Amino acid sequence: MSRLRFTLTPVPPYSLNLTALRFARFKDEIVDRVRPDSYQRLLVVDGQLALATVTDASTTAQPLLHVELAGPRTTALERPEFVAQLRHILCTDLDLKPFYRQARTDDLLAPIVRRFRGLKLSASPTMFEALVIAVLSQQVNLTVAYSIKRALVETFGQRWCSSGATYYAFPGPERFAGETEHSLQRFRLSRAKASTLVRLGQAFMSGEFSQEGLAALADEEVVARLIQLKGIGRWTAEIALLRGLARTDAFPAGDLGVVKYIAQGLLGKAEKAREADMRTFAERWRPYRGLALIYCYAELLQRQDNKQ
Repeated sequence: MSRLRFTLTPVPPYSLNLTALRFARFKDEIVDRVRPDSYQRLLVVDGQLALATVTDASTTAQPLLHVELAGPRTTALERPEFVAQLRHILCTDLDLKPFYRQARTDDLLAPIVRRFRGLKLSASPTMFEALVIAVLSQQVNLTVAYSIKRALVETFGQRWCSSGATYYAFPGPERFAGETEHSLQRFRLSRAKASTLVRLGQAFMSGEFSQEGLAALADEEVVARLIQLKGIGRWTAEIALLRGLARTDAFPAGDLGVVKYIAQGLLGKAEKAREADMRTFAERWRPYRGLALIYCYAELLQRQDNKQ
């Protein structure tokens, strides 16, 4: 085994605890691991594995993250791609200050951003991963979606054992491209979802979609490209835009969390809102609709926890 230790300095304010908390919501999450004092993920670059362990060593106002990469001796831990993946996953380079200045004048957001100062977007390292998770989450309970994700990861993902623990990496598109609709249905996937995952794998393997190509496009251009693939609708594309490219203005207005939980829990609506109405409401948050959304979700989760 080889090890490499270094530090990352996020753009302040930054809270690793708040930013990584999303990964701790589901007991079946085995790719992004959150402990009381650390975040862990098995990273993959060109087939090489590196287990990243990130700990918060300072304060929200003056953040400093300690990072340890560990991996097989065949892994070149000094590769800058490992650091780039971590920065992207934990959004260390995102500057929250312009969003905070705008939020001060918003009656809903102003108290929320004060309570969750330092919360940033958390993202998947690739659009492929974000899209797969979004497809798994279509029209099902997220607990079910993450249990299916776990089964897929355990079956198709690379793994590495260290100190008696097994760590899993999210499988790449080649693993799905080589499957069939029938073979993926054994994971409790509908025929439509299984077919979509195969098509996604093939689209990324053929170059029809690429991380670099999608990242170079504006938000609406990304959505327009993605929805050309059968099984990918606007909601799925917008979720992936938010969680795969960490676009701060991505707003999946059709999400149940938006039309029901935010509409009723934060806006006082008696019934579910229409998607169109929530898009209109969120216009006040441009160009930070995605950031506003994750702060609203954080507030809703805290209120839910306080009731338990």
